[in-house]
Amino acid sequence: MISDVHANLPALEAVLESIEGVGPEEVWCLGDVVGYGAQPDACAALVRDRCAFSLNGNHDLAVTGEIDAGTFSETARAAVDWTRGHASAMTLEFLTGLAPQGERAGFGLFHASPRDPIWEYVLSIDQAEAGLDAQQQRICLIGHSHVALFFTRPPSSGRRRFATGAQAGEGDEIELDEGEWLLNPGSVGQPRDGDPRAAWLELDTEARTARWHRVPYDTVAAGAVILEAGLPPALAERLQIGR
Repeated sequence: MISDVHANLPALEAVLESIEGVGPEEVWCLGDVVGYGAQPDACAALVRDRCAFSLNGNHDLAVTGEIDAGTFSETARAAVDWTRGHASAMTLEFLTGLAPQGERAGFGLFHASPRDPIWEYVLSIDQAEAGLDAQQQRICLIGHSHVALFFTRPPSSGRRRFATGAQAGEGDEIELDEGEWLLNPGSVGQPRDGDPRAAWLELDTEARTARWHRVPYDTVAAGAVILEAGLPPALAERLQIGR
């Protein structure tokens, strides 16, 4: 499970190599294939070829013109404008053919949240409660926040249930056999949890377990591509610190 690639080719290649080492049956992508980074075509081609199922995210939708980027930050808008001028017709066609939500093997997949698949950041217990209330599947995967984390709520027992959650680190593994869950794999191309390593989530759909992975990659090289493209320097600098 991958999310928030953001046109960062060195990170995506490192993650896909790590995934190959595990050997899953399928790779799923939760969206934001482009945006922020400067290699949209190469990343879109890899996602198209290597992922059995893909969503699009708010940055993808802004690049294809399906949503207004007016609410984006200045750097995000600059990346949208740059990508619109540099992405190939094949990349735009691929992104246009995707949706921000879906289902695979009985798991709900959302770019942002079950309540709002495009825009909502799920970072707090209150937001998680709302998402758990809205979801139809017991286990759902979400992206968008760029933070590797999970939220869960126990099975119904006739009493009021409360959600709990935590940030997930490298190698953390949880069992999903009971309760309701929201799982975020973290970001491939622009982590924001203080760990600059690219993130992905290993999901065992039969054993009902989830395990988070972090993968080092050449953040300097990725930043250099961003700077050479003339994108805002902050987009390159943040890769070094994972924020």
